[in-house]
Amino acid sequence: MSRILILGGTGFIGRNLVKYLVDNNCCSKIKVIDKQFPAIAYFSEEITKAFENEIVEFKQGNLNSPTSIEKCYDDPDGGWDCVINLAGDTKYGQTAEVYQEKTLDVSIKCAKEAVKRKVPKYIEFSTAQVYKANKKISNEEGDIKPWTRLATSKLECEEKLKELGLQNLIIVRPSVVYGPGDIFGISPRIITAAVYKKLDEKMKFLWNGDLRLNTVHVFDVCAAVWLLVQKGENGKTYNLCDKNDTTQSKINVLLEEIFGIKTGFIGKVMSNLAKVNMKSVTEDVNEKHLEPWASLCKEHGILSTPLTPYLDQELLYNNPLYIDGSKIESDLGFEYKHPKMTKELLEEQINYFTKLELFPNLWK
Repeated sequence: MSRILILGGTGFIGRNLVKYLVDNNCCSKIKVIDKQFPAIAYFSEEITKAFENEIVEFKQGNLNSPTSIEKCYDDPDGGWDCVINLAGDTKYGQTAEVYQEKTLDVSIKCAKEAVKRKVPKYIEFSTAQVYKANKKISNEEGDIKPWTRLATSKLECEEKLKELGLQNLIIVRPSVVYGPGDIFGISPRIITAAVYKKLDEKMKFLWNGDLRLNTVHVFDVCAAVWLLVQKGENGKTYNLCDKNDTTQSKINVLLEEIFGIKTGFIGKVMSNLAKVNMKSVTEDVNEKHLEPWASLCKEHGILSTPLTPYLDQELLYNNPLYIDGSKIESDLGFEYKHPKMTKELLEEQINYFTKLELFPNLWK
Protein backbone atom coordinates (compact mmCIF):
# COMPACT_ATOMS: atom_id res chain seq x y z
CA MET A 1 0.00 0.00 0.00
CA SER A 2 1.10 3.53 -0.74
CA ARG A 3 2.94 5.87 1.61
CA ILE A 4 1.87 9.45 0.96
CA LEU A 5 3.30 12.77 2.18
CA ILE A 6 0.85 15.68 1.92
CA LEU A 7 2.27 19.19 2.18
CA GLY A 8 -0.30 21.79 3.21
CA GLY A 9 -2.65 19.03 4.28
CA THR A 10 -5.01 20.81 6.70
CA GLY A 11 -6.34 23.23 4.08
CA PHE A 12 -9.58 22.84 2.14
CA ILE A 13 -8.41 20.27 -0.41
CA GLY A 14 -5.90 18.62 1.91
CA ARG A 15 -8.37 17.77 4.68
CA ASN A 16 -10.80 16.25 2.19
CA LEU A 17 -7.97 14.31 0.55
CA VAL A 18 -6.90 12.80 3.87
CA LYS A 19 -10.50 11.72 4.55
CA TYR A 20 -10.79 10.22 1.05
CA LEU A 21 -7.56 8.25 1.40
CA VAL A 22 -8.55 6.96 4.84
CA ASP A 23 -12.14 6.10 3.88
CA ASN A 24 -11.01 4.19 0.81
CA ASN A 25 -8.17 2.36 2.56
CA CYS A 26 -5.67 3.65 0.01
CA CYS A 27 -2.53 3.98 2.11
CA SER A 28 -0.40 2.32 4.74
CA LYS A 29 0.85 5.73 5.94
CA ILE A 30 -0.25 9.36 5.41
CA LYS A 31 1.94 12.11 6.82
CA VAL A 32 0.39 15.56 6.82
CA ILE A 33 2.48 18.71 7.07
CA ASP A 34 1.03 22.14 7.74
CA LYS A 35 1.75 25.26 9.81
CA GLN A 36 -1.89 25.17 10.97
CA PHE A 37 -2.83 22.65 13.65
CA PRO A 38 -5.95 20.55 12.98
CA ALA A 39 -7.46 21.76 16.27
CA ILE A 40 -7.77 25.31 14.93
CA ALA A 41 -8.47 24.46 11.27
CA TYR A 42 -12.30 24.30 11.49
CA PHE A 43 -12.51 20.55 10.91
CA SER A 44 -15.84 18.77 10.83
CA GLU A 45 -16.32 15.69 13.03
CA GLU A 46 -15.79 13.46 9.99
CA ILE A 47 -12.52 15.16 9.04
CA THR A 48 -11.29 15.04 12.64
CA LYS A 49 -12.02 11.32 12.78
CA ALA A 50 -10.01 10.76 9.60
CA PHE A 51 -7.01 12.64 11.02
CA GLU A 52 -7.23 10.51 14.19
CA ASN A 53 -6.85 7.30 12.18
CA GLU A 54 -3.75 5.30 13.11
CA ILE A 55 -2.24 5.59 9.61
CA VAL A 56 -2.33 9.42 9.71
CA GLU A 57 0.45 11.45 11.28
CA PHE A 58 0.28 15.23 11.56
CA LYS A 59 3.41 17.32 11.92
CA GLN A 60 3.55 21.08 12.15
CA GLY A 61 6.23 22.34 9.83
CA ASN A 62 7.68 25.49 8.34
CA LEU A 63 7.84 24.72 4.64
CA ASN A 64 9.92 27.82 3.98
CA SER A 65 12.80 26.33 5.96
CA PRO A 66 14.97 23.70 4.22
CA THR A 67 15.88 22.25 7.63
CA SER A 68 12.23 21.94 8.60
CA ILE A 69 11.35 20.46 5.20
CA GLU A 70 14.06 17.83 5.63
CA LYS A 71 12.55 16.80 8.98
CA CYS A 72 9.09 16.70 7.41
CA TYR A 73 10.31 14.24 4.76
CA ASP A 74 12.04 12.06 7.37
CA ASP A 75 10.20 8.94 8.49
CA PRO A 76 11.55 5.95 10.43
CA ASP A 77 9.66 3.53 8.20
CA GLY A 78 11.26 4.69 4.96
CA GLY A 79 10.62 6.98 2.00
CA TRP A 80 7.47 8.15 0.26
CA ASP A 81 5.77 6.74 -2.81
CA CYS A 82 4.29 10.13 -3.62
CA VAL A 83 4.49 13.71 -2.35
CA ILE A 84 1.44 15.92 -2.92
CA ASN A 85 2.07 19.65 -2.62
CA LEU A 86 -0.97 21.70 -1.60
CA ALA A 87 1.05 24.21 0.39
CA GLY A 88 1.12 27.94 -0.29
CA ASP A 89 -1.06 31.01 0.05
CA THR A 90 -4.34 30.43 -1.84
CA LYS A 91 -5.94 33.72 -0.83
CA TYR A 92 -6.57 36.12 -3.72
CA GLY A 93 -5.30 39.68 -3.91
CA GLN A 94 -1.98 39.21 -2.12
CA THR A 95 1.12 41.08 -3.22
CA ALA A 96 3.69 39.52 -5.53
CA GLU A 97 6.09 39.47 -2.57
CA VAL A 98 3.69 37.42 -0.44
CA TYR A 99 3.18 34.86 -3.21
CA GLN A 100 6.94 34.76 -3.78
CA GLU A 101 7.58 33.89 -0.15
CA LYS A 102 4.57 31.72 0.69
CA THR A 103 3.93 29.95 -2.61
CA LEU A 104 6.85 30.03 -5.04
CA ASP A 105 9.69 29.68 -2.54
CA VAL A 106 7.81 26.96 -0.65
CA SER A 107 7.19 24.94 -3.83
CA ILE A 108 10.81 25.16 -4.95
CA LYS A 109 12.26 24.18 -1.57
CA CYS A 110 9.86 21.25 -1.13
CA ALA A 111 10.53 20.00 -4.65
CA LYS A 112 14.30 20.20 -4.18
CA GLU A 113 14.00 17.87 -1.20
CA ALA A 114 11.95 15.47 -3.33
CA VAL A 115 14.65 15.49 -6.00
CA LYS A 116 17.31 14.80 -3.37
CA ARG A 117 15.35 11.83 -2.02
CA LYS A 118 14.38 10.50 -5.46
CA VAL A 119 10.66 10.46 -4.65
CA PRO A 120 8.93 8.36 -7.38
CA LYS A 121 6.05 10.78 -7.91
CA TYR A 122 5.49 14.45 -7.07
CA ILE A 123 2.07 16.08 -7.59
CA GLU A 124 2.03 19.89 -7.67
CA PHE A 125 -1.25 21.78 -7.42
CA SER A 126 -1.56 24.79 -9.71
CA THR A 127 -4.73 26.51 -11.00
CA ALA A 128 -6.68 26.69 -14.25
CA GLN A 129 -6.49 30.48 -13.98
CA VAL A 130 -3.11 30.20 -15.73
CA TYR A 131 -4.99 29.89 -19.04
CA LYS A 132 -5.89 32.91 -21.12
CA ALA A 133 -9.37 34.18 -20.27
CA ASN A 134 -11.38 33.98 -23.47
CA LYS A 135 -14.46 32.33 -24.98
CA LYS A 136 -12.45 29.37 -26.28
CA ILE A 137 -12.33 26.34 -24.02
CA SER A 138 -8.85 25.59 -22.63
CA ASN A 139 -7.40 22.10 -22.56
CA GLU A 140 -3.91 21.33 -21.27
CA GLU A 141 -2.43 22.77 -24.47
CA GLY A 142 -4.42 26.02 -24.21
CA ASP A 143 -2.95 29.52 -24.43
CA ILE A 144 -1.23 30.56 -21.21
CA LYS A 145 -1.91 34.01 -19.78
CA PRO A 146 -2.57 34.02 -16.01
CA TRP A 147 -5.14 36.62 -14.90
CA THR A 148 -4.70 36.64 -11.14
CA ARG A 149 -1.52 37.22 -9.15
CA LEU A 150 -2.03 33.83 -7.54
CA ALA A 151 -2.13 32.19 -10.99
CA THR A 152 1.00 34.10 -12.05
CA SER A 153 2.77 32.72 -9.01
CA LYS A 154 1.49 29.18 -9.65
CA LEU A 155 2.66 29.28 -13.27
CA GLU A 156 6.11 30.34 -12.12
CA CYS A 157 6.06 27.40 -9.70
CA GLU A 158 5.31 25.03 -12.58
CA GLU A 159 8.18 26.43 -14.64
CA LYS A 160 10.71 26.40 -11.81
CA LEU A 161 9.86 22.83 -10.82
CA LYS A 162 10.37 21.68 -14.40
CA GLU A 163 13.78 23.39 -14.38
CA LEU A 164 14.76 21.36 -11.31
CA GLY A 165 14.65 18.25 -13.45
CA LEU A 166 11.69 16.72 -11.64
CA GLN A 167 11.13 13.90 -14.11
CA ASN A 168 8.41 12.53 -11.83
CA LEU A 169 6.40 15.77 -11.74
CA ILE A 170 2.64 15.83 -12.34
CA ILE A 171 0.85 19.19 -12.42
CA VAL A 172 -2.82 19.54 -11.53
CA ARG A 173 -4.80 22.57 -12.73
CA PRO A 174 -8.26 22.60 -11.15
CA SER A 175 -11.02 25.04 -12.04
CA VAL A 176 -12.90 26.65 -9.11
CA VAL A 177 -13.00 23.98 -6.38
CA TYR A 178 -16.07 23.89 -4.16
CA GLY A 179 -17.54 21.60 -1.53
CA PRO A 180 -17.36 21.07 2.26
CA GLY A 181 -14.72 23.37 3.73
CA ASP A 182 -14.50 25.77 0.76
CA ILE A 183 -13.69 29.35 1.80
CA PHE A 184 -12.36 31.15 -1.29
CA GLY A 185 -14.12 29.36 -4.18
CA ILE A 186 -17.91 29.54 -4.37
CA SER A 187 -18.37 30.42 -0.68
CA PRO A 188 -18.10 34.22 -1.08
CA ARG A 189 -21.08 34.13 -3.47
CA ILE A 190 -23.03 31.91 -1.08
CA ILE A 191 -22.32 34.30 1.77
CA THR A 192 -23.28 37.28 -0.37
CA ALA A 193 -26.61 35.58 -1.06
CA ALA A 194 -27.16 35.24 2.70
CA VAL A 195 -26.46 38.96 3.02
CA TYR A 196 -29.08 39.83 0.39
CA LYS A 197 -31.60 37.62 2.13
CA LYS A 198 -31.02 39.71 5.25
CA LEU A 199 -31.18 42.98 3.28
CA ASP A 200 -34.27 41.77 1.40
CA GLU A 201 -32.81 43.12 -1.83
CA LYS A 202 -32.14 41.72 -5.29
CA MET A 203 -28.58 40.44 -5.63
CA LYS A 204 -26.84 41.69 -8.77
CA PHE A 205 -23.39 40.77 -10.01
CA LEU A 206 -21.23 42.51 -12.62
CA TRP A 207 -21.34 41.46 -16.29
CA ASN A 208 -23.87 38.90 -17.56
CA GLY A 209 -25.12 35.49 -16.56
CA ASP A 210 -23.15 33.74 -19.29
CA LEU A 211 -19.77 34.61 -17.70
CA ARG A 212 -18.17 31.22 -17.15
CA LEU A 213 -16.85 30.22 -13.72
CA ASN A 214 -16.18 26.55 -14.37
CA THR A 215 -16.04 24.36 -11.28
CA VAL A 216 -15.06 20.99 -9.86
CA HIS A 217 -16.23 19.39 -6.62
CA VAL A 218 -13.56 18.72 -4.00
CA PHE A 219 -14.58 15.05 -3.73
CA ASP A 220 -13.78 14.62 -7.42
CA VAL A 221 -10.48 16.44 -6.93
CA CYS A 222 -9.55 13.94 -4.21
CA ALA A 223 -10.53 10.95 -6.35
CA ALA A 224 -8.54 12.37 -9.27
CA VAL A 225 -5.45 12.85 -7.13
CA TRP A 226 -5.57 9.23 -5.97
CA LEU A 227 -5.89 8.07 -9.57
CA LEU A 228 -2.88 10.22 -10.49
CA VAL A 229 -0.90 8.66 -7.64
CA GLN A 230 -1.62 5.25 -9.15
CA LYS A 231 -1.67 5.88 -12.89
CA GLY A 232 -0.70 9.49 -13.61
CA GLU A 233 2.03 9.83 -16.20
CA ASN A 234 5.13 11.64 -14.99
CA GLY A 235 5.77 14.91 -16.80
CA LYS A 236 2.09 15.44 -17.62
CA THR A 237 -0.39 18.19 -16.72
CA TYR A 238 -4.05 17.45 -15.98
CA ASN A 239 -6.96 19.87 -15.81
CA LEU A 240 -9.81 19.11 -13.41
CA CYS A 241 -13.24 20.44 -14.35
CA ASP A 242 -16.76 19.02 -14.08
CA LYS A 243 -19.43 18.76 -16.80
CA ASN A 244 -21.59 21.61 -15.48
CA ASP A 245 -20.00 24.37 -17.60
CA THR A 246 -20.75 26.55 -14.59
CA THR A 247 -21.67 30.18 -15.23
CA GLN A 248 -22.70 33.08 -13.02
CA SER A 249 -26.30 32.43 -14.00
CA LYS A 250 -26.21 28.74 -13.06
CA ILE A 251 -24.82 29.59 -9.63
CA ASN A 252 -27.43 32.31 -9.12
CA VAL A 253 -30.31 29.96 -9.98
CA LEU A 254 -29.19 27.63 -7.18
CA LEU A 255 -28.71 30.50 -4.72
CA GLU A 256 -32.22 31.74 -5.51
CA GLU A 257 -33.58 28.29 -4.59
CA ILE A 258 -31.56 28.00 -1.41
CA PHE A 259 -32.06 31.50 -0.01
CA GLY A 260 -35.36 32.52 -1.57
CA ILE A 261 -33.90 35.67 -3.11
CA LYS A 262 -33.99 37.31 -6.52
CA THR A 263 -30.80 37.73 -8.52
CA GLY A 264 -29.65 39.46 -11.67
CA PHE A 265 -26.76 41.09 -13.47
CA ILE A 266 -25.69 44.65 -14.13
CA GLY A 267 -24.86 43.92 -17.79
CA LYS A 268 -21.84 44.67 -19.97
CA VAL A 269 -22.49 48.38 -20.58
CA MET A 270 -22.73 49.34 -16.90
CA SER A 271 -20.01 46.84 -15.97
CA ASN A 272 -17.61 48.38 -18.48
CA LEU A 273 -18.31 51.79 -16.96
CA ALA A 274 -17.57 50.33 -13.53
CA LYS A 275 -14.36 48.79 -14.87
CA VAL A 276 -12.90 52.28 -15.37
CA ASN A 277 -12.82 52.70 -11.59
CA MET A 278 -12.87 49.08 -10.45
CA LYS A 279 -10.91 49.70 -7.26
CA SER A 280 -13.55 52.08 -5.97
CA VAL A 281 -16.37 49.81 -7.14
CA THR A 282 -14.80 46.85 -5.34
CA GLU A 283 -14.49 48.85 -2.13
CA ASP A 284 -18.12 49.97 -2.34
CA VAL A 285 -19.39 46.44 -3.04
CA ASN A 286 -17.43 44.90 -0.18
CA GLU A 287 -18.46 47.67 2.21
CA LYS A 288 -22.11 47.02 1.36
CA HIS A 289 -21.73 43.31 2.11
CA LEU A 290 -19.32 43.15 5.05
CA GLU A 291 -21.33 45.11 7.61
CA PRO A 292 -24.62 43.18 7.21
CA TRP A 293 -22.66 39.90 7.20
CA ALA A 294 -21.07 40.83 10.53
CA SER A 295 -24.52 41.81 11.84
CA LEU A 296 -26.04 38.54 10.62
CA CYS A 297 -23.33 36.51 12.32
CA LYS A 298 -23.79 38.45 15.56
CA GLU A 299 -27.54 37.83 15.48
CA HIS A 300 -26.83 34.09 15.34
CA GLY A 301 -24.21 34.13 18.09
CA ILE A 302 -21.25 33.73 15.74
CA LEU A 303 -18.37 35.78 17.17
CA SER A 304 -15.65 34.56 14.79
CA THR A 305 -15.70 32.88 11.37
CA PRO A 306 -13.20 32.42 8.52
CA LEU A 307 -16.05 33.02 6.06
CA THR A 308 -16.45 36.37 4.36
CA PRO A 309 -18.41 37.82 1.43
CA TYR A 310 -15.29 39.77 0.45
CA LEU A 311 -14.53 39.53 -3.26
CA ASP A 312 -11.11 40.58 -4.46
CA GLN A 313 -10.88 43.09 -7.30
CA GLU A 314 -9.04 40.54 -9.48
CA LEU A 315 -12.14 38.32 -9.51
CA LEU A 316 -14.58 41.02 -10.59
CA TYR A 317 -13.32 41.51 -14.13
CA ASN A 318 -14.88 39.91 -17.20
CA ASN A 319 -12.50 36.92 -17.18
CA PRO A 320 -14.22 33.65 -18.14
CA LEU A 321 -12.85 30.41 -16.72
CA TYR A 322 -13.71 27.88 -19.42
CA ILE A 323 -11.88 24.60 -18.89
CA ASP A 324 -11.75 21.19 -20.57
CA GLY A 325 -11.23 18.56 -17.86
CA SER A 326 -11.64 15.50 -20.09
CA LYS A 327 -7.99 14.46 -20.57
CA ILE A 328 -7.88 12.61 -17.24
CA GLU A 329 -11.01 10.75 -18.37
CA SER A 330 -9.76 9.75 -21.81
CA ASP A 331 -6.18 8.98 -20.74
CA LEU A 332 -6.73 7.38 -17.34
CA GLY A 333 -10.41 6.39 -17.24
CA PHE A 334 -11.39 8.88 -14.54
CA GLU A 335 -15.09 9.53 -13.86
CA TYR A 336 -16.46 12.73 -12.34
CA LYS A 337 -18.93 11.52 -9.69
CA HIS A 338 -20.27 15.07 -9.20
CA PRO A 339 -20.54 16.26 -12.82
CA LYS A 340 -23.17 18.94 -12.10
CA MET A 341 -23.33 21.60 -9.40
CA THR A 342 -26.62 21.04 -7.58
CA LYS A 343 -28.68 22.65 -4.84
CA GLU A 344 -27.94 19.64 -2.64
CA LEU A 345 -24.17 19.96 -3.10
CA LEU A 346 -24.22 23.66 -2.19
CA GLU A 347 -26.42 22.92 0.82
CA GLU A 348 -23.91 20.29 1.91
CA GLN A 349 -21.20 22.94 1.67
CA ILE A 350 -23.28 25.35 3.76
CA ASN A 351 -24.13 22.66 6.31
CA TYR A 352 -20.43 21.95 6.87
CA PHE A 353 -20.12 25.42 8.34
CA THR A 354 -23.52 25.69 10.04
CA LYS A 355 -22.70 22.55 12.07
CA LEU A 356 -19.50 24.27 13.22
CA GLU A 357 -21.50 27.46 14.00
CA LEU A 358 -19.47 29.42 11.46
CA PHE A 359 -22.39 30.17 9.12
CA PRO A 360 -25.80 31.43 10.31
CA ASN A 361 -28.48 28.75 10.23
CA LEU A 362 -31.16 30.69 8.33
CA TRP A 363 -33.44 27.68 8.02
CA LYS A 364 -34.22 26.96 11.68
